[in-house]
Amino acid sequence: MRKKKILITAHSMEIGGIERSLVGLLDVIDYERYDVDLLLFSRKGELLPFVNERCTVLPQIAQCATMLEPIRDVLLHGHVLLASARLLSRARMHFKYKAVSDSQRADAMGYALLQSHWDASVRFMPPLRGEYDAAISFMWPHHYVAQKVQAKKKFAWIHTDFTMMDMDKEKDARIWSQFDRIAAVSDECGAAFLQVYPQFRDKLVTIENILPQSFVRKSAAEFEPQEMQGEGYRLLSVGRFCFAKAFDRAAKVSRILKDRGVPFCWYIVGYGGGEAQLRAQIADSGVEDCFVLLGKKSNPYPYMAACDLYLQPSRYEGKAVTVREAQMLARPVLITDFKTARSQVRDGFDAVIAPQDETALADAIESLLRDEDLRKTLSENTKTADYSNTAEIEKIYSLIEE
Repeated sequence: MRKKKILITAHSMEIGGIERSLVGLLDVIDYERYDVDLLLFSRKGELLPFVNERCTVLPQIAQCATMLEPIRDVLLHGHVLLASARLLSRARMHFKYKAVSDSQRADAMGYALLQSHWDASVRFMPPLRGEYDAAISFMWPHHYVAQKVQAKKKFAWIHTDFTMMDMDKEKDARIWSQFDRIAAVSDECGAAFLQVYPQFRDKLVTIENILPQSFVRKSAAEFEPQEMQGEGYRLLSVGRFCFAKAFDRAAKVSRILKDRGVPFCWYIVGYGGGEAQLRAQIADSGVEDCFVLLGKKSNPYPYMAACDLYLQPSRYEGKAVTVREAQMLARPVLITDFKTARSQVRDGFDAVIAPQDETALADAIESLLRDEDLRKTLSENTKTADYSNTAEIEKIYSLIEE
């Protein structure tokens, strides 16, 4: 019987929760049944060596790679049309958001700008050669698979809360309409999507993130992080420096905890364009001694294993992969009450859900730190669960075969 050909696309294999869930997906696919090609718009990233060796990583398409490069570099590489398209779309977005304050503009226009860049640029990208039985666009925006890939079936993934995304909904709907199925990483994530795009209800299906549990646990044992040897409780968060992850607010919460005399240090493993603003917030809050940016780590798992409490202070999420990874390592977890939080954890069983308000969040963190028995219970309860979700691959097979 002929193997079916599957294409999966993603931006790159830079460190991130979506990328780590992609590693998990590629590890559990049945390569006896399917030939799998992976197209990365930028063929790089710390997680690239962990892509399953039976998956074929396609050559980089130069025009697609420009979407992850500064406009100056796009010009230097001779892609004048692509650079011009992005310059024009950036100008339109700055005009649209000119009334938004400088401190808020980057967050307000982030998704809209990315969408606008793809709207303007995809026409200058070459189509992918060949035809596939199924094509999976694993990361938004989904323009390339929608318009430049030939496949009998096309699927697109949702990893975030679409009620929080500011963009041209009408243009975005035209892209979604070109997919046969739309996969949300949780029921709540899908429900949020339907609030914005109710017309796609019949296309929506829930497929949980598939995570490489054995890889996470093995990686966690590779070393003991020397940066986390200080006094007091060791708190940890992992993520990009962006509005959604709310590390700026976490710095303010640290100020409250410090004023109360709680002995702690809150470590952040991550990177991103919001680093300068985050460092400014840390300085303004006067918490340089107890709120520490550790930077980008190719292996964040030893840091997770070493913490006394894993924190996810996000304003919104689809489903935070880092929370699942911390639970795989039997860490007690506290997350904020973002819209999809109850699809993420069982409050009081394997994590605590805390209010978004800064003072109330500080109260919840302090209470959990003081309650050693509850932290032990949360940790023990994680050991009874399988957070890898490997059975979810059957849902993907069903989409391909239906």
